[in-house]
Amino acid sequence: MANNGNINIKELARHLNLSKSTVSRAFTGHNDINLETKERILKVAKELNYQPNHHASNLRAQKSKNIAIIVPEIANNFFSQAIDGIETVAREKGYHLLIYLTADNFESEVAYVNDLYNGRADGIIMSVSGEANDHSYMKKLEQQQIPLVFFDRVYDDINTAKVVTDDYASSFEATMHLVQAGCKNIAFLVTNKQLSIGKMRMQGYLDALRHANLPFVDELIVDCSNDINLNYAILTNAFKTLTIDGIFASVERLAFATYYVCHDLGINIPNQVKVISFSSLEIAPLLNPALTTITQPAYELGIQAATLLFKMLTQDEPVTDQIVLSSKIIPRSSTL
Repeated sequence: MANNGNINIKELARHLNLSKSTVSRAFTGHNDINLETKERILKVAKELNYQPNHHASNLRAQKSKNIAIIVPEIANNFFSQAIDGIETVAREKGYHLLIYLTADNFESEVAYVNDLYNGRADGIIMSVSGEANDHSYMKKLEQQQIPLVFFDRVYDDINTAKVVTDDYASSFEATMHLVQAGCKNIAFLVTNKQLSIGKMRMQGYLDALRHANLPFVDELIVDCSNDINLNYAILTNAFKTLTIDGIFASVERLAFATYYVCHDLGINIPNQVKVISFSSLEIAPLLNPALTTITQPAYELGIQAATLLFKMLTQDEPVTDQIVLSSKIIPRSSTL
């Protein structure tokens, strides 16, 4: 069986039924490894045409003491709070943060990941853009043994540690909150239905409608974008052409767009339309009217993601923990 670049140390260790650290020590001259075991490792490695990546090993041995964070944005208070949580753990471990902003652009995400193969960071914590189905570029991180933790927005087909919130339960509860406030025509505003959180939040909305015996109206799922002006036009058209008495914004910026459009169209919140949104915005109580939010534990998400990453950095076995935290609804004037 030839290597052809496909056999990494993890796969060699699995083939030998040994830990990665034991296999690694066979190639780095450690004396604390049984001679018979070492000879068996070298023999099988030769048979499989495995070549140790000494350059990568040296980079790992040197340790950059940097953690890379890849996020769509930091203007959103959720991500800034999550980064605060990550920084708290990293600082205790003597690490620094490198922050990369994708602006929800898939090409930027790929470029940043490719740029991090060079040992600039010892590990990556990432909230994804979700704009493509081909995530093969992520596989190289595993081959290079660069630990990766996803938080909030994840790729389901990449088997690594993930820290998320229960988006389905939160969306179900948020929709029912609007129903109980008297809404019968609830629009769901979404930017990316293909992303993991988009799917789960929409499913919670749909199941809540079913639970409340409200009809599903396809037009009330309103596809929005990352562009402020385009969202303004999309929502203006929605309010002019549809009967809407409730708005469930799946992301914070769509709640802001709703407020702008309602103000300009003379639509009163909450008397004519009630609004609830996923948001960690600290000034939500100061908006006019104060915004009802589904607030995620952003700081705790960051703490948990960083804790998992350092767990990956200090042990040989793969870490694929899946941590799910709960969000909470904070009722305010926009739905009362």
